[in-house]
Amino acid sequence: MSIDDKNERGYTLIELTVVVALIGMMLLIAVPKVRDTLLADDLKAAARQLVGASREIRVEAIREHVDYILHLDISHPGFWVYSADMTPEKMAEIRKKAARFANGVKITEFSQPGEDKIHEGEVDIRFYRQGYTDPAVLHLAKDERAFTVVFHPFLDKVSVYESDITFTFNGQQGAPGI
Repeated sequence: MSIDDKNERGYTLIELTVVVALIGMMLLIAVPKVRDTLLADDLKAAARQLVGASREIRVEAIREHVDYILHLDISHPGFWVYSADMTPEKMAEIRKKAARFANGVKITEFSQPGEDKIHEGEVDIRFYRQGYTDPAVLHLAKDERAFTVVFHPFLDKVSVYESDITFTFNGQQGAPGI
């Protein structure tokens, strides 16, 4: 065995320990920031709440053969759900348990085809027992960021766009699109 063969064997224990320690320190710094960005994004959480609620409402409406209404409070950002055959007393009780969005998340605009854009007050999106829903576009914002949530009438789908877009429906400048 020559001297050159000894020098080409690999890394020393000290070198490996230093590399592992550096990787550990980088992860220690980076992981909390990435986790906070992914999990603590209030705007994304609000959009996910709406998408999840709409899926549940659609399934419930079809299963129970009753129309359901997603009621949005624009002035005090949040929502609640009730069935079309619910008594006013029960609706008042459900309203008290409304899901509210995180601090700073606002509903900036609500629109439906053929209607004026709404910037304050309360609005409804109806989910029909036949499986379709009222078409609607909802704009959410927090600080400088904005999301657009689109409720498609005949698709079992709610689209979320990570920007403030103008969305048109049939009868408004052609087919649905951005």
